[in-house]
Amino acid sequence: MMGMPRPSRVWEAMMRGNERFVTGDPEHPRQDVERRENVAGGQSPLAAIFGCSDSRLAAEIIFDLGLGDAFVVRNAGQVISESVVGSLEYAVGVLHVPLILVLGHDECGAVRAAIESQAEDATPLPPHIARLIQPIVPAVHRVTQTPADQPVDPDSVDASEVGREHLRDTVAELLQDSEMISSAVADGSLAIVGANYRLQEGRVVADIVVGLTDPAAR
Repeated sequence: MMGMPRPSRVWEAMMRGNERFVTGDPEHPRQDVERRENVAGGQSPLAAIFGCSDSRLAAEIIFDLGLGDAFVVRNAGQVISESVVGSLEYAVGVLHVPLILVLGHDECGAVRAAIESQAEDATPLPPHIARLIQPIVPAVHRVTQTPADQPVDPDSVDASEVGREHLRDTVAELLQDSEMISSAVADGSLAIVGANYRLQEGRVVADIVVGLTDPAAR
């Protein structure tokens, strides 16, 4: 997996790795002493993965990747921030990755916290957590079709749909906030995939694809 393959080829390789993980037949590639020594002097990752910090979402494991294959950025709820955008711009501008994967998942604690924060009797969250989940809140109100200043009933909210809406918002915000990344998508050197990971099944399912022209890669 050397060189700079097309975005579609990288996505296909990652999907093959995920299928091996799902079926319980991983190869654990490029995880030996020789690989460790080979990448010690520099890195040329295939993709950047921006995902949730959830302990069940171990990026290299679920795609059956090895050392040096993925440039991984994580925070709770995969929420865009200055540090996230800067890290992904480094992956694109310096490491020349051809693919950014934005990876959400079901049963997300940050999504659940955003939903519950909008209840009429919600207990105020610690300030740093409140700021972290704030970008997820608009998705809560879109899914529930309630005004932003109105409370919601957390028990009636489809958390999976909120997660999907937030995933799409995150991809859109990344493109909006980074001229470097949006330009790379426009010139065909970069693709972005927004996908959801199913915890029980172990499968990654693409939800939004930007810049992949090969239908087989979708």
